Amino acid sequence: MSKVNYTSLEANSKGFYGLMGVLAAVILVALGAVYYMEHNGHWVTGMNNQIVWGLPHVFAIFLIVAASGALNVASIGTVFGKAIYKPLGRLSSLLALALLTGGLLVLVLDLGRPDRLIVAMTYYNFKSIFAWNIFLYTGFFGIVAVYIWFMMERKMNKYYKVAGYAAFVWRLILTTGTGSIFGFLVARSAYDAAIMAPLFIALSFSLGMACFILFLMATYKWSEKELGDAILRRLKNVLGIFVAAAFYFVLAYHLTNLYATEHHGFEAFLLTGPSGHTPLFWVGQILIGTVAPLLIFYTKMGESRSAIAVGSALVIIGGFAQFTTIIIGGQAYPMPIFPDYEVISSSFGDAAKYYAYTPSLPEIVLGIGGVAIAILIFVFGCAVLRFLPDSLADKVADPHYKAESSA
Repeated sequence: MSKVNYTSLEANSKGFYGLMGVLAAVILVALGAVYYMEHNGHWVTGMNNQIVWGLPHVFAIFLIVAASGALNVASIGTVFGKAIYKPLGRLSSLLALALLTGGLLVLVLDLGRPDRLIVAMTYYNFKSIFAWNIFLYTGFFGIVAVYIWFMMERKMNKYYKVAGYAAFVWRLILTTGTGSIFGFLVARSAYDAAIMAPLFIALSFSLGMACFILFLMATYKWSEKELGDAILRRLKNVLGIFVAAAFYFVLAYHLTNLYATEHHGFEAFLLTGPSGHTPLFWVGQILIGTVAPLLIFYTKMGESRSAIAVGSALVIIGGFAQFTTIIIGGQAYPMPIFPDYEVISSSFGDAAKYYAYTPSLPEIVLGIGGVAIAILIFVFGCAVLRFLPDSLADKVADPHYKAESSA
């Protein structure tokens, strides 16, 4: 593989300033939505006493999980020694930090009292998985920042593999912690499962890779730099494997629930129920997010760049649908407070078959604002520092290019 030169994104064009202006405007509107919800109280949202984690939490968890997976590209090059992925290490790490920042900001601003975060950061209850995650998130920022520094600073290049191994292990622990938030919630029939941790890890692989492919294609299209077919083909094939792995854990999760009698009610609610979560699962998660991308990636359609972009976008849509069914659908199914007993309905909706939730406009705007923050950080980082390989043409990035051409 030829030596890779790195450059920054051209930041003097009208298009760059226009993009940054649009992103800043979206973020300002999102901050206005935060103020509106903070000033009036969360009764102005679609949340209620049963659905306490709404659409902003879906955005937040999606971005956090995707951040862990976005770093996987750098890990494949550093930890597993795959040469073709090594030039992408800087870009992969930057995207991971950008996505995590966007997700955490949405999470904090959706708490209702963001200032209470100070209490969570100064008084720790180590029986709470939320307390663990504070260390996991801050540790991820620190380790990935050092990882980027070691990659970019020539004097520190000899240590970058150590940082890469540390980042790889830490991101697995981080995603395990995020999945365990739901796995440890024994009161909800949809949760209370140890498989939540590996499921979230598999989802991070697929969603992070899908986000990386789209960001990579958009960045190189925008900057008019060469992006060879070899890298896209590798990324596409790996994404297909990750999508299949995530589907395996989804299948194992539901088959396990169908075996355990205590979870039959929730499985009936999700798979055949009257709520909107059933079509969201079958159409959004399974058809759009799993079957369609696999057909695209592993047929002749996968040879087209536009098809790869569409397949990656479908994976993201399916992942968002899956987190919606996990987070909101898991709360929509009533908690079995008195198993095997008939509960008389009250004003609190004790005996409801399921709880309805419709996200409000401020919640939607806040979630989109988190995405805008992630994009802004990524674009700004590419503009101020040399994160972009000057060329990712096959002759530069593909270690087998000469052998193939000579044959």
